[in-house]
Amino acid sequence: MIETVSLIAGSGWASGLNLYLVTLLLGVAGRAGWADIPDVLTRTDVMILSGILFAIEFVVDKVPYLDNVWDAIHTVVRPLGAAALGAVLGGEFTNVGAAVAAVVSGALALDSHAAKATTRVVANTSPEPFSNIGLSLAEDVGVALLITLAIANPVVAVIVVAVLLVAATALTVWLLGTARKAWGKVRAWVSGT
Repeated sequence: MIETVSLIAGSGWASGLNLYLVTLLLGVAGRAGWADIPDVLTRTDVMILSGILFAIEFVVDKVPYLDNVWDAIHTVVRPLGAAALGAVLGGEFTNVGAAVAAVVSGALALDSHAAKATTRVVANTSPEPFSNIGLSLAEDVGVALLITLAIANPVVAVIVVAVLLVAATALTVWLLGTARKAWGKVRAWVSGT
C-alpha cells in the first residue's frame, strides 16, 4: 500500500516538472522489474512516445521564453497527465481509490508546475541563458531522484513530497507577490504617479 501511495505522490509531484520523463522512468522501472508498474506504462509505444516528448521538452525547456510558452501549454497538460498516471497507478484500489489517486496526483503536479513556471519567468529576466539551462537540468535530475526514491524508499519519498509541496507552495506565493509589487511599480511609473 505505501509503495503505491509513494509512487502516486512521487510521480504526481514530479510530473509537474516533467510529465514525459516521469512516464518514461515508470515504464523503465516496470520493464526492469524495479517496481510493480501497471502494464500500460511499460508498453513499447507508450515508452517511445514519452521518450520522444521528453527529448522535445529537454530542448525546449532550456530556451528562454520558449520554455514559458511550453509551460503555459503544460499548465493543463501536466496536471491532467499526472491525474491519469495517478488513476493508473491507483488502479489496484477501488474505483473511488483510483479517483482519489488521480485528484491527489493532479493537485501535486499543479503545485510543482506552478513553482516551476513562476521560477522560470523570473529566471528569464536574466540576460544570460545559463540559469535556464541549470534550472532545467536540476529539474530533470530532481525528477529522476524523486522517482527513484519513490521506488527504493517509499516512506521517505512521501515525506520528501510533503516537504516539497510546502516549499513549492511558499515559493509560488512569494514569487507571485513579488511580481505583483513589481508590476504595481511599473504601472505607477508609466502613469507618472
